Amino acid sequence: MITLSQIQLVIFFFLIANVVSFQTNHQQLKTSSGTTSLAASEAYPTFTQVISDVDDTLKSSGGVNVGGVALGGIDVQYERGDFYPGVAEFMLEISRHGLSDEDSKCPPKVAILTARAEEFKMALEIKEDSKLAVAMRTAGERAGISGWGVGPVLYGSVAEWVIQFRKGLRKFTNFERLIQQDPTGMIMQYVYVGDTGELDQEAGETMLREYPEVVKAVFLHVVSDELDPPPTIPPPKIINGRPLVFFKTYVGAAVDAVQLGFMEVSGLETVILAATERLGNTPRESDKWRDLQNDIGRAETILSQYSL
Repeated sequence: MITLSQIQLVIFFFLIANVVSFQTNHQQLKTSSGTTSLAASEAYPTFTQVISDVDDTLKSSGGVNVGGVALGGIDVQYERGDFYPGVAEFMLEISRHGLSDEDSKCPPKVAILTARAEEFKMALEIKEDSKLAVAMRTAGERAGISGWGVGPVLYGSVAEWVIQFRKGLRKFTNFERLIQQDPTGMIMQYVYVGDTGELDQEAGETMLREYPEVVKAVFLHVVSDELDPPPTIPPPKIINGRPLVFFKTYVGAAVDAVQLGFMEVSGLETVILAATERLGNTPRESDKWRDLQNDIGRAETILSQYSL
């Protein structure tokens, strides 16, 4: 009998083939006149900026809610405020991929799209000395890169914080504001990382439908407000030739990134090391370790191929 995991594997390989085809057909940049410009592509390196949500993507919301309104997200697997194992390293390795040795020393900082209300910025602002900013900056320093970490932060409003269905639209409109830094896409392209708890999928799919020329991929962290049964990881999707993939751990996300050509194998190894270190004090029988070991098993298959 064919299992669900086998079906998902077939879908994923089909997705990879489509992504490779898309990338091949878009190797040359188009000028406003519609002709290709090799000079432009040679004059400017193409950087990848990771765009990220905060709650349930970078760190857990803990599933806290007031009066039925979630305060940031729904994840109950990790404690509120816990950073997900390997998250910073995953985003750094995506940002560094494909750059020259010189350019890889200064990859783009992570842009933040959050539903946090700008009206409450005094209390919710992500400052340089915040735990989040320090954690991201430390990941860069461990890789020999100073100054990397949190970049531009685009907030939501009280309306989106309370009226849940508006969050996806606000994140997309904030994305449109962000890409005005390079509307041609000649210098900067993007990978969006969100979660399945707060309409990030709606925002990510809209990005892929409207801006496939600059959005390379969407990665969505699978979270749930229940521990039993654990959430099912949906099969990957392809929108306008670009991949949208779901993952449970950042090691799993890194495996997908390597297979899709968005990360080096050495980057995968870095994410594995960081994730296992992060869970060092967590009991081995924990569901956190179970999820991580499942994805490390997938990673070992790839690593064994490159060690031959």
